[in-house]
Amino acid sequence: MVTVAIAAGNGHVGGTIASVLKENPKHKVIILSRKPAESEDPKAPTYVVDYGNVEATAELLKSHSVHTVISAIFVVSPESGAAEINLVNAAVQSGSAKRFISSDWGLPRPKDDPQPFRQATVDALRKTDLEFTTFHGGYFLDYFGMPHIKSQLVPTVWNVDMEDCKAAIPGDGNAIAAYTYSFDVARFVEAALDLPKGEWQEATYCYGDKVSFNQIIKWAEEARGRKFEVSYDSIEKLKTGQMTELPGHLPTYEFIPKVPFQGLVSQFGWLIAEGFLDFPEERCINKKFPDIKTTTAKEVIDAWKGK
Repeated sequence: MVTVAIAAGNGHVGGTIASVLKENPKHKVIILSRKPAESEDPKAPTYVVDYGNVEATAELLKSHSVHTVISAIFVVSPESGAAEINLVNAAVQSGSAKRFISSDWGLPRPKDDPQPFRQATVDALRKTDLEFTTFHGGYFLDYFGMPHIKSQLVPTVWNVDMEDCKAAIPGDGNAIAAYTYSFDVARFVEAALDLPKGEWQEATYCYGDKVSFNQIIKWAEEARGRKFEVSYDSIEKLKTGQMTELPGHLPTYEFIPKVPFQGLVSQFGWLIAEGFLDFPEERCINKKFPDIKTTTAKEVIDAWKGK
């Protein structure tokens, strides 16, 4: 049995991963969190940590003989980036940790990424003896199915507003991109933990489906039984951090202001339009785990039928 510590394991992505791993008898799961859990789970107990205290965090990891650290910290600022790097340092100091998965869970970062904080963690990991990787699952399929599918992610409208039947499509909508259901990402993580030492790559790619936005809109219209109002945003517009606003974006502004939210979604958009999320098949771990049957985009979208 290997002990796995999941940082931010009571959160959205982290909670999804924890819910899968804790049912696997090969793994003992502990949760690292800045605050106590709302309800304690004996299968995945929570330990409150101060990431600024590297020594105390290292001692906690050591006391539980943690072998693998999985970070689901939401790294979007200098402060959250520093917290994750401190976690890397704690893993090294613990002496027990051998593997580390840094937080990304979406797309590989472009060289001119305006938010370099996640790359800084990778740079820090390269200076250690830890075996490490970062998971790239592309675009979470959950956003096309919520609230009608099981998901621990925050319901958020990105490019397709299923409720209001509107969409803001990047480019011409023909680019193929990788999409993965959050629980399938967790299952790929679970499988990767069993890979022998030395088989992890710095970047681990996986996908549940590969489709274009135009195909997604077709399925969405079939599921909702009506035509969508579709806008197409040029790559040039998206690279300025702007995009067509959708009605479903408004609730998101309560916890992410409009400008940074549109900047995030527009960056995702132009990367998709330029083919950045069309992961090469040979780089994806799907072929290593043929028994993992992933959820398709159409299956998620069809959750809206009759709604």
